Amino acid sequence: MANIVRVSGNNETCKSPIDMDLFLHYSLIPSAFIILVLSFLHRRINKMRLDEKMALLNRRFGLVMPLDFIGTFSNRWSYGFAFGGMANKVMILFSEEYLPFQAPTWAKAIVVLVGALEVGFSYYPIFACLSTGFKLVGSVLGFLYTLTWFILSVWDIASCPNGEIIGDYQKLIINWPSLLCLAFLMARFVHIFVKALSVHLGLVAGTTEASTFLQEHQTQHVLQLLKKVINKNKQKSWFQLKIYDWDPHFKYPSRMVGTAVLALICLYIFVVVEYYSVMNYAFSVLNLLKEEFEKLMSFSNDTQQYLPSIVQMEEFVSVAQTTWTITTFLSCGTSVSYVIHILVCYRKHIKRLWVGERSFLAVKFQTPKSSESVAAIARYSGWQIAYIMWGYFIMHIVQFLFGLFVAYSFALPIKHGQGLQMLKGYGIGVLTIGIVISLMIIQVMMASTFFLQKKISPEDKGKPLALNNRKAFHTFNYFFFFYNVILGIGACLFRLLCSFVLGTWLVARIDRTIMQKGHESPDMGYATWVGMIFVDHYHTNPVLVCFCHILLKSHYERKLQIYPEYSFFPRSSGTSRVSPRARTRWLLLYTLLNNPKLILLRKQQSECNSREIEPHGMARDKLALAYVFAANWENICETPHEAHCVNLSQVRVRVSHDAENESGDKMQTIADAVDSDTGSI
Repeated sequence: MANIVRVSGNNETCKSPIDMDLFLHYSLIPSAFIILVLSFLHRRINKMRLDEKMALLNRRFGLVMPLDFIGTFSNRWSYGFAFGGMANKVMILFSEEYLPFQAPTWAKAIVVLVGALEVGFSYYPIFACLSTGFKLVGSVLGFLYTLTWFILSVWDIASCPNGEIIGDYQKLIINWPSLLCLAFLMARFVHIFVKALSVHLGLVAGTTEASTFLQEHQTQHVLQLLKKVINKNKQKSWFQLKIYDWDPHFKYPSRMVGTAVLALICLYIFVVVEYYSVMNYAFSVLNLLKEEFEKLMSFSNDTQQYLPSIVQMEEFVSVAQTTWTITTFLSCGTSVSYVIHILVCYRKHIKRLWVGERSFLAVKFQTPKSSESVAAIARYSGWQIAYIMWGYFIMHIVQFLFGLFVAYSFALPIKHGQGLQMLKGYGIGVLTIGIVISLMIIQVMMASTFFLQKKISPEDKGKPLALNNRKAFHTFNYFFFFYNVILGIGACLFRLLCSFVLGTWLVARIDRTIMQKGHESPDMGYATWVGMIFVDHYHTNPVLVCFCHILLKSHYERKLQIYPEYSFFPRSSGTSRVSPRARTRWLLLYTLLNNPKLILLRKQQSECNSREIEPHGMARDKLALAYVFAANWENICETPHEAHCVNLSQVRVRVSHDAENESGDKMQTIADAVDSDTGSI
């Protein structure tokens, strides 16, 4: 954002004490610190070689995910307002005003990419603090970081609120939606902190997040499918039939909610800037031109020569300003309805894919490639916002031109008292068009009355496609052949006009293609939409997700039924504090206690490779002593203590004590060998 802005109505300029571009650069430092802290708290699922060399790491410094763009159905409005908080920066990127460094013209795309990455990294902590499982730390860091952005933004607006385009209070008019989103995020972080602190202190029962990927609304959707439909013919209201029918068992993912919020805020900023830019610059040029004509007329002796031109120019400026204002509201309202309608179409298309219906898609897009679908969901949100804004601009220009046509064709003649002449002129054209349409209707009526056979059954809705009176039909067709050549010219122009109007009207709608059937491949927006809904279909289909959940659960329960003695060992998970190596050691110890014969089959340590091979008699003694070791373990298990509560040191003392009573030094040697084996697992 520019530091020097002009005050409306004066030649004075104000300089903001805060350079927001420079602050964006320096915000990367606390952003990196917050990400590093959250990464230290997160543990990686798999160990690396570095963890073995540096035991203090203990799988720390995991990847911090800002947002799950596919499977996140909770906390959706928080993510939506987080996207809204960066709307002003997105608009700067959209206008290509933010360039982190100077580069040649051919490298401008790379500079814009670096700027986009910088903005994304600057707002990364907000999303990371919302999605982290460490609520206390995440809420504190997120609140402080959001508060810093809010204070500096308010300070920048208060110190220099005016601008060159709108004038007075330009920054406030443009940035108030982002400030509102930041205020909501601060309140949300406070709520998360209070809730997490209450759970930590034991004041409120904590609700542990389920490790399963099956969501509650997906479960309810599957249960609804299995239920018997009772009220199948339930009457729906007009709003449910025509506008929106709420489904309690369907939730939009966070990506769609965030895209809708960001699109609406960016559309608001774009509309305000576009409206005032045209009003302040385009029409000011017309006013200057009118003043030049007035000066020229004042220096001329023949003022009547320039007077009509000045009057017409004043009239044009007035009509254009009125038309521009009216069409701004119409185009803006249409674009807002598109954002809402896209959400409705998303639900409708996803539900059709759930039941296996793909006929609503173009034939070429019914089986998209997996790589193209994954790339499509990555670029959908950005493309949707760009399509909405460019669609609004194109539609606004077309509506403005159409408004000028209506004003000069109908409104101004009536205003100047030329209504009758206008009706006479248009009456001839309307009469001609009416006759043409009447002849087309007559052709259809004659075909239905004279040239089609009667209904086969009285219950049929229409006559069958079977010719009657063939000679009369061919004669009728011959004479109308020459007339239909002329009529086809008008039909061709009408088709071109409809294609132009619908194309400009629906350019923002990427949920449907504006290309003709068979030529949908160049429509990259529609291809992005199809790829996006296919990724969501394959990853969030309630029936598929529920089936996978049941499969994993039954697999785990079946393992417990086969090996019930291992049921008291905790399940291995990425968040477990026990390392997989220690867990494996305890499982191996338990197996050796139940199967002492396996002790002799274990591989020896590398340090024992240099020892001499023991005689066969000593191996036999080891086997006997292993059984004694197992018998002593069974005696321990007969005590009231549970087997998994016995300490390894207790086992070693008990075994070594019994070994001294029965076999002396040999049993002591075997006990030490078993102890060393279990300790090296």
